[in-house]
Amino acid sequence: MNELLTAVRAGRHHDVPPLVLALDRPGRRSALAELKELRKEVRGWDWQRRDRIRKALLVAGAGCHTGAAGCAAWIGGRDLRDWTRSPYPLILASLKDRDPAWLGDLAHRFAGRAALSEAEYTFVGELTRIARVPLPVTDNLVTGWTELVGAARWRRRTRRPLTDILRDDPHAAVLAPRLFEMAELPPQVDFYDAPDSQDHWPGALSALAEDGVLDRSYLVDRCVARLMRGGKSVDQRFFLAVLQRLEATEDEEKSHLRDWTAMAADGIAPVASHAQQVLVRLDARGELPVRELADVSGAVLFRQEKKLVRAQLTLLGKVLRRNASTAGELLPAVAEAFAHEGIDVQERALKLVARYLPAVPGPDVREQLASAAAQLGPMHRESVTALFGELVEDEAPQAYEEFLPPAPVLRRQDPAPETVAELVEEVAARVKAHASEHWIPASAVLDTSAGITGFERALDGLVRLARSDREELTGSLREALAGVRFVEHGLSPYMVDPRGISTSHGLSVVVASLLGLVSERDRVAWRAKTVVTGSDACAHAALNGVLLDRVWEASEAIAAGRVPFLLATPTWHTGAVEAAELVERLRTYRDLDVRPGPADFAQALLRVRRDSDPERAESAAAAEALGTGEGDRLAAWIRAEDSVAPVLRHPATTVSRPSGGTWWQRTTSGARQVLVATRERLVIQRDFPEAFHWLGRAQLPRAQECYHWGPERSSHWTATLPGDPETLAAWLMPDLLFAADQGQRGAVGFLPALAESAGEVGGAMHLALAYGLGARHPEDRTAAVDALLVLAARGRLDGAALGRELAILVDRDLVKVNRTADALGTAAATGAYRTVLTVLAAMLPGLLAYEKTPRGLGDLLSVAAECAERCGTGGIEPIAGLAATAGRKGSSQTVRQAARLLATFGEREEQGTAGPESDRKATIGDQINT
Repeated sequence: MNELLTAVRAGRHHDVPPLVLALDRPGRRSALAELKELRKEVRGWDWQRRDRIRKALLVAGAGCHTGAAGCAAWIGGRDLRDWTRSPYPLILASLKDRDPAWLGDLAHRFAGRAALSEAEYTFVGELTRIARVPLPVTDNLVTGWTELVGAARWRRRTRRPLTDILRDDPHAAVLAPRLFEMAELPPQVDFYDAPDSQDHWPGALSALAEDGVLDRSYLVDRCVARLMRGGKSVDQRFFLAVLQRLEATEDEEKSHLRDWTAMAADGIAPVASHAQQVLVRLDARGELPVRELADVSGAVLFRQEKKLVRAQLTLLGKVLRRNASTAGELLPAVAEAFAHEGIDVQERALKLVARYLPAVPGPDVREQLASAAAQLGPMHRESVTALFGELVEDEAPQAYEEFLPPAPVLRRQDPAPETVAELVEEVAARVKAHASEHWIPASAVLDTSAGITGFERALDGLVRLARSDREELTGSLREALAGVRFVEHGLSPYMVDPRGISTSHGLSVVVASLLGLVSERDRVAWRAKTVVTGSDACAHAALNGVLLDRVWEASEAIAAGRVPFLLATPTWHTGAVEAAELVERLRTYRDLDVRPGPADFAQALLRVRRDSDPERAESAAAAEALGTGEGDRLAAWIRAEDSVAPVLRHPATTVSRPSGGTWWQRTTSGARQVLVATRERLVIQRDFPEAFHWLGRAQLPRAQECYHWGPERSSHWTATLPGDPETLAAWLMPDLLFAADQGQRGAVGFLPALAESAGEVGGAMHLALAYGLGARHPEDRTAAVDALLVLAARGRLDGAALGRELAILVDRDLVKVNRTADALGTAAATGAYRTVLTVLAAMLPGLLAYEKTPRGLGDLLSVAAECAERCGTGGIEPIAGLAATAGRKGSSQTVRQAARLLATFGEREEQGTAGPESDRKATIGDQINT
């Protein structure tokens, strides 16, 4: 046994199997106890020593376990898995004297564990081969199998076809069907649209079905079941591709009739389209009952995809032409299209109803259709009245009520954790979330308020408990963070780089310093990097540098052990500090004879609330009464009127032509960029630490894309200046510009937090909002919509100013009209119709004046028309150019929607009797007369 432990400690893993086999059962048990203690000891070693013995420890522990369950758990231990070459051949060698039944049990237990890879799959396969038992078919094992198959495709110089690999695989017939049972497909199961290719999984699986290796009818049934179940879009497309390759027979299509109708109603667009095509074939064969068609049509016509809706109306038209007696059942379903947002869809449905209304038996269905038609907008009112006569009753207009979200209220931040156990749990959770990541996907937009308050609570808690319970705190942190990379390897340069630091990295810096993992030389060198200088310095690095300077200062305060708590810990969820509370904190510092940290006090000043006049004067007087330098500085800061960095005027707030603080920069492509400048604030440069000086300098706008690790880490940006949304909006405007113009993802996530800020909102914030509403990615536009609604709920949104900003950005080709229409439509759908109409009334005149119609203008007019029909146009001036657009020839979406919007203003008479609106009425009238 001693020889085995010596070999393990020396890292001689190749010597371990014979030494294990030389031990009897009691000897292995005794050695296992020693190995478990060694495993605990190893967790506290530095990474070089631990890596040297990790594989030997893994092999020895596996060989010494006498129970299959314990052996499987040991082999799957996360702390023993950091190896480059597979240790499983050595494990098999150390287990070669075991009973086949025992090996089979181990294979089944290990196959049920998570995160199996190619190496684990091979290991399980060898165990089952030796034990002569069937391969355990588990989800994890199938994942490992797909990884092995993927590796085999690239193992040779020329890529080997997937179909050939699966045909040669002895386990494909057993494992492949499991793909259709798993909750989610393994990532290695790739799929792309190539109709005739056999070199992806759908093609290969259908080829195996043709060969008889897989049961074709079973695969058809499972594909239908998976499409019915729903799930991730990529998985749905995969099963649809397999189903299309298998080409269901007529009998199979008929047997799944109810499934096709459900898919057409609720499936993702490609699935619904396929199901709709199957229903068309069933109808052509006389196998689609009218009742089923009516039921599914009601659901399909309720969908937003126009292609699906038009196809369903076409199918209904065919059935009605073939048998007009079905009108009583089908026309109520057709009437569902009256609620569709597309004017052309509404008109097609109205024509269909008009054509077959005479075939409807009895008055009940007519009344039902008339009730549905009554919801059509003003532009269809005359046609509906002519069609249904007295059945359509004029509804008394109801007072419109705007629905806005409740105005956000300040939420007091919870105090720092009071016990070591609670603090360590919170710190470990935040540190581990990003400890192994060098970057975060830009799509992962964080909750800014939760991110900053949680960080500040943990930071303050570390300062407090390090002073009172240092020994217990360090021991608990070391145990809780065992295996975390920076604890084992030390801080990485990227974790202390102001270009990409996050709040979790900030906590890591403090923890590493507390555990003695940072040398004095490194601390001095790294803290020097917090100062951002140079003409190309950006706001991201400057704001990150403030955070980094604070955490280094907190680390030094913890080492000294004199600071009782931090001054800049927020009072409210926005990051703001109540002035009276900061005065009391300074009083405690004075009574304890503690000198505030310069960075901590500077951040506290930037966060102090100054938006309440009565309390403002009282707090300034109390601060001055402290008789300390910091109290005097706080009093002067509270009384000051200026923001941190005043924003220069923006053209949306002036009558004059764009000039002054707004800069129109020309890029290499010729596009003009709209950005905002800020003036200097000398007090920042004179009295604040050097890391804060960038914030006090005059900043000229630069459209320079920064290659940092994403604005989704920005929870501390908005909390740095929680009372100055205009300043932050001006500094971060390039992010929003790139989100709209170049598609930078995740750049708009900070806007809702800015909208909740206590400070004044002006031109910079409205320009920022305009960029956000035109962002390329839907999730970014959603964040901008949230910000818009928050500003509206707080009474701080200037809709006309926002509309003018949007028109300017469209004119400079910085914002696409269709994206803006999508965002404003989303905002309107929440119930903010009047708010959105105010924005559009100011935005549309400039767009309607273009000689060439901007792409997406019809969608924007549709949103405006919807808003006007919901809330009315009282108080809204007629939109210049609307009548001219509505009077154009043709029936484009722009002309249709312009006519619809114009009808809500009650100005149809200005169009005359000619034009597309009259043509459409005549067409529908012809159907009625017929």
